[in-house]
Amino acid sequence: MSAQDRDRWDAVYGGRATPAPPRLPAVFAAYRSHFPRSGAALEIACGTGAASVWLAQRGLRVHGVDVSATAIDAARRLARTAGVTARFDMFDLDGGLPPGDLVQVLLCHKFRAPTLYNPMMARLAPGGLLAICVLSAVGAEPGRFRAAAGELRSAFGGLDVIASGEGDGQAWLLARRPC
Repeated sequence: MSAQDRDRWDAVYGGRATPAPPRLPAVFAAYRSHFPRSGAALEIACGTGAASVWLAQRGLRVHGVDVSATAIDAARRLARTAGVTARFDMFDLDGGLPPGDLVQVLLCHKFRAPTLYNPMMARLAPGGLLAICVLSAVGAEPGRFRAAAGELRSAFGGLDVIASGEGDGQAWLLARRPC
């Protein structure tokens, strides 16, 4: 990611008055019971850490990464305020996923990088849960950051789908890696 993109995201996160409280993204809220209460979790493009801290509150060992130093600072503050331990690092996903072991949860909300789809599947432990939501051309104007219709189901076809949806400009998928 360019320095210009990083600066843009720092400005976006710096302009937010109050970070979101710990919570699972709304698109996955009805499926919270599918999220484990132990093991490791990786959230890519974690922003200010609301979902990462929610996962840590459930008992997971969480690593959140984002390109924005401003967002990572806010995520660390949120974890301290919530009284949980989570690791947050500034990381440019253009070079791939951060190194690490297999995870029981991989969460990606509103970040689309098709080059990471296979590495994301490979990072899941057997039985691991993928929760991904991206901008979509379904119900919105096409654009370079939007997924084509059926993109997530096609890309993650090797996983066992729990639930998915497309419309109103977003596509999402909740799926498990077979054991």
